[in-house]
Amino acid sequence: MAATHNQRTIGREIRFSGRALQTGKEARVVCGPASPDEGIVFRRADIGSKPAVSPGDMLFSDGYRRRSAIGAPGAEIQTVEHFLAALWGLEIDNITVDVHGVELPALDGSALGFLDILKQAGIVEQPAPRRSVRIKRPLVIEEADSSLAVLPGEKFSISYFIEYDCASIGTEEFGIELDRDSFEREIAPARTFCLKKEAEALLKAGLGGGANCENTLVMDDDGPAGTCLRFPNEPVRHKILDLVGDLYLLGVPIIGKVVAKRSGHRLNLKMVKKIHEQYFSS
Repeated sequence: MAATHNQRTIGREIRFSGRALQTGKEARVVCGPASPDEGIVFRRADIGSKPAVSPGDMLFSDGYRRRSAIGAPGAEIQTVEHFLAALWGLEIDNITVDVHGVELPALDGSALGFLDILKQAGIVEQPAPRRSVRIKRPLVIEEADSSLAVLPGEKFSISYFIEYDCASIGTEEFGIELDRDSFEREIAPARTFCLKKEAEALLKAGLGGGANCENTLVMDDDGPAGTCLRFPNEPVRHKILDLVGDLYLLGVPIIGKVVAKRSGHRLNLKMVKKIHEQYFSS
């Protein structure tokens, strides 16, 4: 496991709240500074014992549609990927995250709202070297027409290919070398999305209860309903955002080249487990 610069945390406690994207329930979050090597620690503060879980514990579920969840059954915290992507983008290694609810707030459906909140708390460098995982050999997962590969590389980059039966999306491919600046500028503002023809079925399935035209792109052939795109290819950029957050479930950043084709949370989490087996298991 390689070391880069020093670890980071936030400078003070900060609170925020809002409606969750999928469950539609209100949630409150309190983030606080954490000591070096303490890691990212989520706690279900609305449960008496306040069960805690860290991304590196590998206690996450791939059984939820359209989101990633961390924690043990009955004490899970859902839709953590946008928040984790913001932590990755700010290079925050240590933080406590007390969540009063089953799902994090949606905010604007991207990572930008979380970035802004965390910046308000201040970012503090700590006297301990930051750890990362340098990919040494290709890792590949394939399922039907989807695939995800993590390859050796000198920096962290993602190339993503998506294809949707929707004229305003169609086939999109986007690649980017990611660091703090490029993530905040090119990826963090990209909002979550669904197809208009899927929206009713998702609501019937109990999903998207907190979605609106500001935090979710509801895409039809003419584009998003009730809002404008922040980027011409906002959907594929959001898929990269999700992947950044899912990969940070390792608890440390990776150094390597990621190539995704029609991948989603399920495949992303399988890759996280594969990387963990290769680089963390004794």
